[in-house]
Amino acid sequence: MNKITTIKNSIQKYSLLEMGFNNQDLKKGIDVLKTGFITMNKETEKFEKIFAQKLNVKYALMVNSGSSANLLAAFAACNPLRENRFKRGDHALIPALCWSTSLWPLVQSGLKPKFIDVDPKTLNLDADYIISKITKKTKVIMLVNVLGISANNRKIVNYAKKKSIIIIEDNCEALGAKYGEIFLGTFGDFGTFSFFYSHQITSGEGGMIVCKNKKDYEILLALRSHGWSRGKGVYEKNAKKYPNLDPRYIFINSGFNLRPTDIQAAIANNQFKRLKTFRQIRSTNKSKIINSLKKDKRWNNQFRFVEYSKKIKASYMVLPILIDKKFFYKKKKFISFLEKSGLETRPIISGSFVNQPSSKLYNLNPDNKKFRGAQEIQDLGFVIGLHTKSIKIPKVKFIVDLLFSIDTI
Repeated sequence: MNKITTIKNSIQKYSLLEMGFNNQDLKKGIDVLKTGFITMNKETEKFEKIFAQKLNVKYALMVNSGSSANLLAAFAACNPLRENRFKRGDHALIPALCWSTSLWPLVQSGLKPKFIDVDPKTLNLDADYIISKITKKTKVIMLVNVLGISANNRKIVNYAKKKSIIIIEDNCEALGAKYGEIFLGTFGDFGTFSFFYSHQITSGEGGMIVCKNKKDYEILLALRSHGWSRGKGVYEKNAKKYPNLDPRYIFINSGFNLRPTDIQAAIANNQFKRLKTFRQIRSTNKSKIINSLKKDKRWNNQFRFVEYSKKIKASYMVLPILIDKKFFYKKKKFISFLEKSGLETRPIISGSFVNQPSSKLYNLNPDNKKFRGAQEIQDLGFVIGLHTKSIKIPKVKFIVDLLFSIDTI
């Protein structure tokens, strides 16, 4: 029995995330369940206020997922009640490295997505490069803050404002991260967040959307809940405006049903209190793994790790890793070995999204452009988990030994 097998049998596995909830999280959810009021109510409102205050943004609206937050952002940005809005057929810039529901709301709301390549060293857009790709047809930029870090969002947003370009900042993977002293997710017209299980905090499912002005907030309120006239002041205003309608059922806009439950809100709020602690522990765990790899006598630059500006205060949820190009031919076998040995992995988001069959189905890359940076990330990249509890030396050794198997498999 070799060394790796012995460690594997004793520790069994290293998952993307260990148990994501503590007893207090679960108690908060159970307490709501016991009241019988489990749909969106006071717990949701409380969490929204706390979230907005913490991120120093004017308005926050909780939804049932980060994907739904992106959907709301896109449809709010083209809503007839909004002065600066895009029209069907306008162009939206989006990184080629993205999640499906960063992209599809743009398509579903009538935009033509234009993919922009990313830097494989940072996984993110280069600010000057995306600015160079802006044309007269560009009306929206979807910024995706990848895996806890970002591009120079300040530079991109400042330029976009001069051109009246709407910025949607998909921050679903970067809650708690900052560029300078400003929280990521608060640079754009709309910022979106996810509380999915493996993310910085979790309520199982759940998300948040933030904005800076009352008009956008009122649009989001209606869109979240059937186009209904809801929210303090909105209800009263429309009850007077439409006296012949039942004031409880006035529909002032188009809409969806993207509401969260109070159970989700209570759990997420309790986790949100520990965001700073989670961030610190995950950062320490990241350093433990990388330092153990680089100090090991077997280290020969088999792997690369993400680089980013000193202005960015990262907030990790996973550890992205790129293998050296000489191992490209064995990546599939390597990932399969890791999974079978108990080290759970994922791709870096979706890889280059133009390679996905849905992208081809909707002909989103008609000129068959190549995106070398995103392709390199797809070909060489993967992620492993960063737990919210400190990982001990035996588990670090287990991870390191398995990663070094790339030399021998």
